[in-house]
Amino acid sequence: MAADYRNILVINLMHIGDLMLVTPVLRTLRTNYPSARLTLLADKKLRDLVEFNPHIDECLLIDKKGKDDHLGSFFRFILGVRKKKFDLVINLHRNERASAIAAFSGAKRIVGYAKPGFSLFFDEVLPNKKAVMHQIHSHFEVLTKACGVTRIDDGGLEMEIPPGMDDEAARLWHENFPEGQKVVAFNIGASWPTKRWLDEYFAECADILVERGYGVAFFGGPMDEEMVRDCLAKMKQKDSKAVRVFTGKLSLGVLAGMLRRSALFLTTDSGPMHVGVAMNMPVVTMFGSSPVPGFYPYDAKDVLVKTPEPCHPCGIHICPKQGSDNMACMKKIPVDVVMRYVDELLDEYGDSIGAWPPHYGEYACRVIDLAEKGRGA
Repeated sequence: MAADYRNILVINLMHIGDLMLVTPVLRTLRTNYPSARLTLLADKKLRDLVEFNPHIDECLLIDKKGKDDHLGSFFRFILGVRKKKFDLVINLHRNERASAIAAFSGAKRIVGYAKPGFSLFFDEVLPNKKAVMHQIHSHFEVLTKACGVTRIDDGGLEMEIPPGMDDEAARLWHENFPEGQKVVAFNIGASWPTKRWLDEYFAECADILVERGYGVAFFGGPMDEEMVRDCLAKMKQKDSKAVRVFTGKLSLGVLAGMLRRSALFLTTDSGPMHVGVAMNMPVVTMFGSSPVPGFYPYDAKDVLVKTPEPCHPCGIHICPKQGSDNMACMKKIPVDVVMRYVDELLDEYGDSIGAWPPHYGEYACRVIDLAEKGRGA
């Protein structure tokens, strides 16, 4: 039987997708400790993703790039954590900052991933196995091996849209798209260049969809604005009223509201991809440098097209190859193959936008391995 923890802290200070992949942990902890006070520590700029998660009692926020970004304020932040007197701290972010907060939290039991040095203050340290299993399953190993959790309650990715933000999404949708138009969402940016499919490939897909009568909505953050401009410049239909650009203009909560009104999400391996999964929408994604086992879209109805390049998954941020071999992993994922699965999912799910069926326990997405199947996948 699991220990009787009454006050639990979960730490994850990483990016959008990484934080979304912690949400099944929160549900599982609530199932195993229904009376415990459950707190999540996250980056303040990502509060929209988790602040209203139904399984937690408190969302503790750290301003990583603001007021908490120097030694004195960080020390005071840790003192604040210590005052909360946690029974159990679970660290799911293996960097110095997260490891330090966990190590000096004063909790009765400290477990999870840790940097050397800080690991000396942990009761149990486990490896992050994201290279060989899904990140969520690695997190579950922390719960079962270090916390005594006996029941995994995997509800998939979950996000509760903050109050008012879905209304804002509805307003923007009404202003930009005619009633009844089906819209395909695009996210062309990613944290690493080697995760990005080619602009001209996205442009070709967008042209095909517009010519078939679909709307196309470009999303992404401020860092993606130049990429989207470059992509639009390559489109034949760039001036069509069916093409709308929301890149850099939306909060994460409004983004989620816009995605669940879309018919399908065509996206790189990125944070927004995981937000789309949490909205239970159909997703088609392309993986070049990213390890498939660790970060595939966590939903059985989704499709991942995997590069045929033998250097996959390199995990390198900038492709070291030169000339025509540069970014070969993404160049060799052709438009016609991707559109085959876009069409397939639109045919299957396009008439149930926003009302996709529940899928508890069905999270192994469909992987199209071009190295095995070739263009005939």
